[in-house]
Amino acid sequence: MTVSKKVLFSELLNNFLSINNEVEALVVSDEDGLIICGEKREDVDMEIVSVLTAIINPILERIRDEFSFKKFGNASFDTDTHRLLFISVDEKITLSLVISNMASVDKFSPYAFFLAEKIAQILSAEEDEVIQLVIPNFDYAAEESKRMKHQIYQLRLETGGIYRFKFIIIGDHEVGKTSIVRRFVENRFSHNYRATIGLNIMSHNFEAFGNKISLSLYDIGAQKYFKRFRRTYYQGTQASFIVYDITNRETFENIRNWINELEEFIENKELPIIIVGNKTDLTGQRQVSTQEGVELANELSATRCYKISHIETSALSGENIEDAFTLISYHFIMKSKEREENRLKEELYDEISSILEDREKLNLVFIAENPFWSPGLQILTEIERLGQAIETEKVNADKTYEYSNGLILKNYLYINFDVSTADGVFCIFDARDRLHIAPSWKEIVINIIKNIQENKVVLIGIRISENMDWSHLMEEINVNQFLEEKMVSLMFFKIGDEYRLEIFDELNIMLSTIGG
Repeated sequence: MTVSKKVLFSELLNNFLSINNEVEALVVSDEDGLIICGEKREDVDMEIVSVLTAIINPILERIRDEFSFKKFGNASFDTDTHRLLFISVDEKITLSLVISNMASVDKFSPYAFFLAEKIAQILSAEEDEVIQLVIPNFDYAAEESKRMKHQIYQLRLETGGIYRFKFIIIGDHEVGKTSIVRRFVENRFSHNYRATIGLNIMSHNFEAFGNKISLSLYDIGAQKYFKRFRRTYYQGTQASFIVYDITNRETFENIRNWINELEEFIENKELPIIIVGNKTDLTGQRQVSTQEGVELANELSATRCYKISHIETSALSGENIEDAFTLISYHFIMKSKEREENRLKEELYDEISSILEDREKLNLVFIAENPFWSPGLQILTEIERLGQAIETEKVNADKTYEYSNGLILKNYLYINFDVSTADGVFCIFDARDRLHIAPSWKEIVINIIKNIQENKVVLIGIRISENMDWSHLMEEINVNQFLEEKMVSLMFFKIGDEYRLEIFDELNIMLSTIGG
């Protein structure tokens, strides 16, 4: 059922009033001064709005003739008790805001441009077109993005995770930014071009790499005079598209200008960026080759802090649109994962340092079937703050890493290990695609228990497939009778296909138990 534009206008304007306390009334009028829609606060006298509306119309007649206002312009006018802010929706329709005389025009202009864009969408909406009417609080959104930047790393960054991030789409006029967004969110394409007034925000949820992705998409207008307001929209950004038109070389050459603007306005210097060459359906009009786009992305990645990739799309046909959003999500997830691992490494370093404050040495032993797959050992040797280890290797592939702070890491294979001096043992088995454990595994665990000293810690990690019965495996490897004979902390844990962060957790448990 089609929702009337009157209902949409009412919801939109009331949403706007609800988060902007200094706005007293909103009026949308045409070139003849006729009111298309309007809303006011309940406590605002309608007579005041009527008087102000009478003031607005003569002013608009004057300022509509100014070229800068005719298309996406803005102007302000002060009375004794109020401040009036005008935003051009198009050449005939104007949005007027009645705000407190103490309010900042610069503060409200970003909101007003966003509101004008939504009004333009309602006015030009096709039948059954979905228009998202939520009004963002840009101040809160920036702080929320910063908060999420720190909290997102607490999530499990593997399959089944939930990721929310703010994502901006920038680039020159008419390169197809809005068309890309609409193709992705609504799977539709409009042949009627209408430039984005200032900002269009849409939310969209989808799945990628087994994770749920929730995007806040900021489609940002490219007007030069609008640059000072873009700073507000950029705050808290966590990923970006920079779009160019493959049939217009100037839009490609301006990518460097957009990169410079990002560097000027955004604090996040590790921002994942995708350079998007749009309109691949216009093959015969191509002015920028695919190779040029790839080379520019490689060059900018090498000379800037950002991780920059390249992809070509067609909003008309939908070619590569979903892949482009999947790619930016992949970069965001991997960056989040990298930061999460850095945080967890700091935790491990702190645990190790705390233990070594009370003792001279900390001896950890890692036991695995394959000398090339010992993830616990690998993680600890990647902690840069531990410094450079002295590494020794025996003929039988056993390795020892000795650090100046007293940490000693030893790596053994199943066939030959020594745990007699170990404070903690981390043994790992790979049971994927098995119905039962290998007969030798139980013997390995028993030998560890028998040879390790009292009150030490043993972790046994078993990597399993999704369809395996964990309880059944635990029954097969039951060693309780040996634990009764010796006081040892023995813990089993299962490892999935995405195991790295699970290993971090178990290492932390082992160190915490040792530090006890």
